[in-house]
Amino acid sequence: SGWIKELYSVSTKGGRATQIFTVPVMNASTTGNYIYYEKATGSENNWRKHHTSSVARNIFRYDISKNTHEQLTTNKGEDRNPVVGKDGKIYFLSERDGGSFNIYSATPDKMDAPEAITKFTKHPIRFLSIADNGTLCFGYMGEIYTCKPGNKPTKVNVTMRSEIDPDSIHRIAVTRPSEYEITTDGKQIFFASRGDIFAFTDEYATTKQITKTAATERGISIHPDGRTIVYASERTGKWNLYTATIARDNEVNFANATLIDEKPLIDNEKEERFSPSYSPDGKEIAFIADRTKLMVYNIATKKVRQITDGSKYYNTDDYGFYYQWSPDGKWFVMEVISHVRNPYSDIAIVSAEKGGEIYNITNSAYIDCEPRWALDGNAITFVSNRLGMRAHASWGSQNDVFIAYLNQDTYDKYNLSKEEYELKKAEEKRMKELNSKNEKADKDKKDDKKDDKKDNKKDEEKNKDIVIDLEHLEDHIVRITPMSSNLSSAILSKDGEKLYFTAAFEDDYDLWQVNVREHDTKIISKKIGPSNLYLTKDGKTLYALGRSCKKINTASNSATPLSYKATMFLNVAAEREAMFNHMFVQQEKRFYNSNYHGVDLKQLRKDYLPFLPYINNNFDYSEMLSEILGELNVSHTGSGYRPMTPANADITADFGLFYDQKYKGDGLKVAEVIQYGPFDTEHSKVEKGCIIEKIDGIEIKAGEDFYPLLNRKAGQKVLVSVYNPETKARWDEVVKPVTQGVISELLYHRWIKSRAEATKQLSGGRLGYVHIRSMADGSYREVYSDILGRYNECEGIVIDTRYNGGGRLHEDIEILFSGEKYLEQTTQGRKNCDMPSRRYNKKSIMLVVESNYSNAHGTPWVYRYKKMGSIVGMPVPGTMTSVNWETMQDPTLYFGIPIIGYLTKEGYYLENTQLEPDILIDNDPNSVVNGEDKQLEAAVKELLRQIDEDKDNW
Repeated sequence: SGWIKELYSVSTKGGRATQIFTVPVMNASTTGNYIYYEKATGSENNWRKHHTSSVARNIFRYDISKNTHEQLTTNKGEDRNPVVGKDGKIYFLSERDGGSFNIYSATPDKMDAPEAITKFTKHPIRFLSIADNGTLCFGYMGEIYTCKPGNKPTKVNVTMRSEIDPDSIHRIAVTRPSEYEITTDGKQIFFASRGDIFAFTDEYATTKQITKTAATERGISIHPDGRTIVYASERTGKWNLYTATIARDNEVNFANATLIDEKPLIDNEKEERFSPSYSPDGKEIAFIADRTKLMVYNIATKKVRQITDGSKYYNTDDYGFYYQWSPDGKWFVMEVISHVRNPYSDIAIVSAEKGGEIYNITNSAYIDCEPRWALDGNAITFVSNRLGMRAHASWGSQNDVFIAYLNQDTYDKYNLSKEEYELKKAEEKRMKELNSKNEKADKDKKDDKKDDKKDNKKDEEKNKDIVIDLEHLEDHIVRITPMSSNLSSAILSKDGEKLYFTAAFEDDYDLWQVNVREHDTKIISKKIGPSNLYLTKDGKTLYALGRSCKKINTASNSATPLSYKATMFLNVAAEREAMFNHMFVQQEKRFYNSNYHGVDLKQLRKDYLPFLPYINNNFDYSEMLSEILGELNVSHTGSGYRPMTPANADITADFGLFYDQKYKGDGLKVAEVIQYGPFDTEHSKVEKGCIIEKIDGIEIKAGEDFYPLLNRKAGQKVLVSVYNPETKARWDEVVKPVTQGVISELLYHRWIKSRAEATKQLSGGRLGYVHIRSMADGSYREVYSDILGRYNECEGIVIDTRYNGGGRLHEDIEILFSGEKYLEQTTQGRKNCDMPSRRYNKKSIMLVVESNYSNAHGTPWVYRYKKMGSIVGMPVPGTMTSVNWETMQDPTLYFGIPIIGYLTKEGYYLENTQLEPDILIDNDPNSVVNGEDKQLEAAVKELLRQIDEDKDNW
């Protein structure tokens, strides 16, 4: 696991690192025969504060001479960063006494009754260190302090000369658009990138930057005339709508405009407003208010009317739900959550004129989303996973495109054969020609001319009205994709005869076309990536816009690549401030509990805002965000920085060998060949005890670091010279080292096999063993395969959830392991299967530890609540929330918000509610280093006892 870091030593002069011990450790300090260290039992964010749980760190002491470990603190809160003073005392950071991190000291035998050295309030002390003379040094709120024993802390005056201007402006290339929008004729294409909006044309790469703010602009909608756009901006700290208009009448498009007028659409900030959309006639703009309500703004009257009250939508993100105007401007189609089953959305329509009743047209338990009007408003297409293969764990499913025909006439046309449809089109064409002749003849009738014109105009207007048959609508829903797939986007042709969609069946997305009536399917463009599809109003041109952009002629299916070329000036400091403000807004609007765990967000922002001008890199910036988020005392939060990996970065390959850490001679002595690693082949003679003498002809001397010889060698042929001391033989082998990721996977399977074998030995073959690696589809399938396959004839099963980082499987695990035998399937009196056959009917027991996280806390909680079996191991911290990890405007940064809490019948949240095992047992460091697994031993013993005592088991 990535958070399990072992302790090594290395000479200050360089050389080979030497392993000291394998216990997970974060910080260590050495004195004499002892090493004092902070033991890690889980992967909780380092900057989280105020929590009291089993994952909070404690201080241990390692006796070098005896090779033993001793726990020194038992505080339920955090004890960290031990350093040893000249006086023999241990100085460390602790959150005991209910406050923030302060420095405490104690002798090793009285660590649970320490003396407070500092008494800072409100904010934590960080980065504790100690000098040889006993002077302590630490950080507090961006300042450096020192403290001599017996004295008060003193701030260190630091004068620095920085050559980096915090307001420096960088010129960067515009890449990775986050959204696109096109005009109805396809001539202008707009996109958002790095928080600003740009425009180019479908003929040239000339690109115009429309907005130039540090905050985010997005959600582009284009006026029908193509000369004005509306979008959302967070520039004032609150989402509002703005318009941009080509200022000079003689300029024909945004890409070549010299002047652009920008102004707020609604000049107040009474509510958040985003996701705007122009009505088909351009006279009104719909938008989402306060994240859940659909509103309409009338441009002429400047009045706003409410369409929905927000009761049918639960998500709190700042994108809102998908909605679209009908072609006649009288309806909206939208995503709703009608039956209190978030996030399982339905498709609904509502009046655009008066709002009111919302008509659910799908009423499905599956996810129906991304509705689009089609056939001039006589149909609605949408995406659904109701027929596709679905992953366990709630994530991942194949989708299809469906169409809802809104009236009987349109539905009847769909059901016509090709011959019948062609005949009907010919008849309609003939009638149109006859009507045209009759109208021409009527023009001679001067007395009736005026009235006829009025009547014809009324008839035309009437024909444009959308007719919706709500009573039979659910019966007119049809699947139009020929196969379920990983869909990216889909759009129906103007006449409804062809569906275009992007889908991935292999390693990339292709653009497909299906004839709706004849069901012929073909690929018209390969490997275009996950693109959004747009059709021009006349239906003659299709645009696929994503990581690459293409224009497709719908008559010939010929594709033309599109390109844009733009740079922008980025004020990095201003962008960091905008992202800082955005993070606070998101916490306020999205945090799962409206009490924010007692944190005053406004004061917190005020405390940390002054640091922004002095931060000039994203490492420090993300660290500060994590410090802020850590105040909320919640799981699933913090920030991170993911810098771009340089093309020439160091990447150390691995031979798939364990080395003897006690061996001091030349070369590397092999302690174990990892199964299925580079040397675990039919022809390799390398085995335990062999010595690797050379790598690519370079000798490995005693104490020399050999890892540089494996730098960037993964997948490449490497010559290895080997010596076997037992046979005295020397030989060369050519192998291909692998990445650290491959080795990590091999070691995981090595551990699983050893746990399964231990279970078999301890139980005498009576019990099976499965490990749920993560609460995800792949893990579920492996568990299902094993418990009802190889272990189906065992008497019970050990369910190991240790080190599981979460996902979403609590419902699936509950169903799988809560089976109760009710029948036996027989043939001529011979039993051949138990019923139910797809659920586990026998006894089970569950293993847990402190590092169980998120749904790996929720799943054992459900297992306990449903009385499915006993739980063995260590307490599991209360981390059962659902998180949203948001990539920030600078895509190298992200932060997390727990947005969904899980409330019990008794009225408490699972978050911060620790789960206590039925049998408490720790795999302490001393037993772990000796290869023991006391938790597994206890689980096997208890499950066998329960099986033997159950006399009524059928």
